[in-house]
Amino acid sequence: MQRYLTLFVLVGLILGVAVGYYLHQNQPSEAWPELAANFKLITDVFLRLIKMIIAPLVLSTLVVGIAHMGDTGSLGRVGVRTLLWFITASIFSLVLGLVIVHILQPGIGLQLPIPEEGNAPQASALNLRDFVTHLVPTSIFDAMASNSILQIVVFSLFFGVALAALGEQVKPVVDMAERVSHVMLRVTGYVMNFAPLAVFAAIAATVTENGLDILVTYGKFIGGFYLGLVILWALLIVAGLLIVGPRILRMLGLIRDPIVLAFSTASSEAAYPRTFEALQKFGVSKRIAGFVLPLGYSFNLDGSMMYCTFAVLFIAQVYGIDLTVAQQVTMLLLLMVTSKGMAGVPRASLVVIAATLTQFGMPEAGLLLILGVDHFLDMGRSATNVVGNSVATAVVAKWEKELGPEQTDVTAPAATAPPLEDQGDTEIGR
Repeated sequence: MQRYLTLFVLVGLILGVAVGYYLHQNQPSEAWPELAANFKLITDVFLRLIKMIIAPLVLSTLVVGIAHMGDTGSLGRVGVRTLLWFITASIFSLVLGLVIVHILQPGIGLQLPIPEEGNAPQASALNLRDFVTHLVPTSIFDAMASNSILQIVVFSLFFGVALAALGEQVKPVVDMAERVSHVMLRVTGYVMNFAPLAVFAAIAATVTENGLDILVTYGKFIGGFYLGLVILWALLIVAGLLIVGPRILRMLGLIRDPIVLAFSTASSEAAYPRTFEALQKFGVSKRIAGFVLPLGYSFNLDGSMMYCTFAVLFIAQVYGIDLTVAQQVTMLLLLMVTSKGMAGVPRASLVVIAATLTQFGMPEAGLLLILGVDHFLDMGRSATNVVGNSVATAVVAKWEKELGPEQTDVTAPAATAPPLEDQGDTEIGR
């Protein structure tokens, strides 16, 4: 079904360009805004559907993720070292996306008008006192009703940590939260089924008003992101060389097939069994591979996190919105936390980006700008997530002195695969 959805998205993209170009060429310029507005009903409904799922999705997935993190504490040193690598890699990925988009500025020059429902964040409105007080919700229900993501994150952190601390006695609560998260994953899948229609309407409206010049901006966006992925791969490989040694290059050869599989299917979950097998062939013990790799699929999505900062700043540039340094640091911290609860969510990066736009008062319509090309970027994110998790597993194995000689007869049991949805960013990634 996901394959057909991807095909429909591509068809919607092509039809949107064709219809938009026809209207742009055959209608007077003063009619362009009104024609574009005719597509607004479809895009508005899709954006409202996205906003509808943000709060319950973030709350349920983040609470479950944090509650399950308590299990890693029992594994002592291995768990601590694994999480240390994941957090460090996450920070580097987020900052790299921020730096690349600032240097390349792919969205500068388009200068789309800010929609009425989108309000550019005011730098003067940000001060330490207001920021700190706004972090803590007076009511979780009020925070969910207003989609105040930072407040939902704070509540989720307290609630998840409490569940992890109480252990078995609150297992029914954790199970209930997990069931809610599964329901929200299914709801998200339903919402994403409307993506082809939304892509058609969004692209048609944009091309109607701006002509084919918008395609140049898309080219800069895609090219800049893949350049960022190349740099991220280089940094991951260098880190692997410094810790594991020249052997890490051999590992890259062993995971070549899983990388290609993840790229072609836009799903790193599809590549999980072969990645697991390749790491054991490389010499990683089954104990380390069986712990680090599944955990990485939930908490170490390097390509997806870099994409989040890159995309949010791209949207800000398109609308001519200047974010202060403090706002950008806050954004990094927010993405650092919210992305950890989104593993298994179909097109999770889009949901995280939508939540971030809402939090900083940027136009939600900006999400539609990237929706049409998201699949092409998802392919790169998925392959990068495979590389990042493989390097992480090899590094932890080296630290634990459980990286032995290469093996020849290894099989990856299907039961070791993580319970993730075979969708986009989980790849999750995607």
